[in-house]
Amino acid sequence: MTAPARRSAWRELPFLVVLAVVLALILKATLVQAFSIPSGSMEQTLAVGDRVLVNKVVYDFRNIHRGEVVVFNGSDLWAKEGGEVTSKHRGTFGAALHHVGVFFGFASDDKDYIKRVIGLPGDRVMCCSPRGNVVVTPAGGQPVELTEPYLYDYKDDSYKFFCAAGSGESSCPPGSAGVLIPKGRLFVLGDHRGNSADSRFSTHFNDKYHGTISESKVVGRAFVVVYPVQHWKVLSVPTTFTAGLALPGSQLVLGGLLATPVTLLRRRRIRR
Repeated sequence: MTAPARRSAWRELPFLVVLAVVLALILKATLVQAFSIPSGSMEQTLAVGDRVLVNKVVYDFRNIHRGEVVVFNGSDLWAKEGGEVTSKHRGTFGAALHHVGVFFGFASDDKDYIKRVIGLPGDRVMCCSPRGNVVVTPAGGQPVELTEPYLYDYKDDSYKFFCAAGSGESSCPPGSAGVLIPKGRLFVLGDHRGNSADSRFSTHFNDKYHGTISESKVVGRAFVVVYPVQHWKVLSVPTTFTAGLALPGSQLVLGGLLATPVTLLRRRRIRR
């Protein structure tokens, strides 16, 4: 490479860097964003330090489903319990580095949380069944006992019990009425139930919301673990939700309508 060519390449470098940053901003703001897992509240599904990709547009086209792992903003909720205090103790330089890490997915925003959706608006959710499992009762439906093999094996189960009457095994025996999920709200739990601040603890919120989060606070659906490489996996919906808790009728109709052209096209191709 001649000297003028090298100088030309160096002159183009700042433009390429700016272009890369702009493209990253557009991608992050509109489509997909990387998040770092800061705590063990989602073990064994997600480990501390895992990086996940979050689809930020999927819920613009459909409703949130039970069993999906979602990232949501807790700026007016759980962030009051420690995230804001942590950011104050980083100092100016530390805070700047943290913001850079958040942007590129190497650190987590103190106000963002990741949990699994257990209950939708109109559902009732309680624990525990005679076998010690969470029970979800859809509006107008029958109680469904969840089987959750993805949960972290935590020996102390005293934390598990919750229902409309409150918490604790004595207050919530099998068959108790579950917490009613208000309109526009979601009931979320961590997969490490012994190490997760989530919807079981209504003291985090105004009592009328019973520990739920607003659907409007959801950033998007976490759909894949991309780092470290040995942890790579797709975050699919567990079968206990797809088998035991069917989609609402309107969603089934929409799914059928969307599937019909694909089925017809497939048949045409087979005939050829």
